Amino acid sequence: MSRTLKLAALVGVITSLPITLSVAAAENLKVVASFSIIADFARNVGGDRVDIIALVGPNGDAHVYEPKPADAAAVGSADVVLVNGLQFEGFLQRLVEASATKAPIVELTKGGEVLRNTEEEHHHDHDNAAKGEEGHAAEAEEGHEEPHHHHGESDPHAWQSVHNAEVYVKNIANAFCAADAAGCDTYRANAESYGEQIEALEEEIKAAVAEIPEGKRTIITSHDAFGYFEHEYGIKFLAPEGLSTESEASAADVAALIKQIRQDKASAIFVENVTNPRLIEQIASETGLKVGGELYSDALSGENGPAATYIEMMRHNITTIKGAILAS
Repeated sequence: MSRTLKLAALVGVITSLPITLSVAAAENLKVVASFSIIADFARNVGGDRVDIIALVGPNGDAHVYEPKPADAAAVGSADVVLVNGLQFEGFLQRLVEASATKAPIVELTKGGEVLRNTEEEHHHDHDNAAKGEEGHAAEAEEGHEEPHHHHGESDPHAWQSVHNAEVYVKNIANAFCAADAAGCDTYRANAESYGEQIEALEEEIKAAVAEIPEGKRTIITSHDAFGYFEHEYGIKFLAPEGLSTESEASAADVAALIKQIRQDKASAIFVENVTNPRLIEQIASETGLKVGGELYSDALSGENGPAATYIEMMRHNITTIKGAILAS
């Protein structure tokens, strides 16, 4: 082979090496998000540098989700696993153990404002109201109460506060920077830009609530998923079911709720995208309230639905709430 051909071949080898290395370096972060709302946050922070799999997809209920073998494979090969924490994902520990993943499991509620779980008190008050003195006497003879399912010390639905959503976004940016230092500036810039959008969203929500008369700010939903929304924005939510959709309302719970609805003069009632509407329809029928629409609590809608992103979800919820109350 001539010296010229040898040199050309050598140059070809050398110049091909950086291309191979750059392709390897540019491989996207493999991210697993436990459910659809977290996946949306991750897309906004990661942009085109991340590939995201949501374990519980649109309209899915993480409270009762049962992982599939494909989920264990996805978690096992992930670079980062993003979860809510606060015992929201009951399936998580089993899945992590089955996957043998080496990826960090990042709890996005860390550093946020976390509300205490008042579910036990809530159910006890309902039971007291429904049973009355005769019921308590009978209960005393039996010597025990029917136990309620315990969901931990904290309410896990922290994303229903836009302020907490900002904490989720910052935690995601930190996790991505730790896993991909080369992309850190991009992640930080994306998080800042998205943070400005959700700050504007909070102002929209506050303005909408201000248009609702204070005496009409009590509504009913399927389960206790909106405690943070109530805490932040002043809409009072009543629900027949507890923090988890697993906790079925007893006849006493429903009777007490109907009594409370009449006492508090609730203005509207709503179904949720992750729950069976049957119980809400029953309560609506017995109270004379008209179902005011569907709220999105623990999951986004499908791509073509009204709540395909977090911002769209929060905007849809407050618009639906305001519209139903003002029309009542």
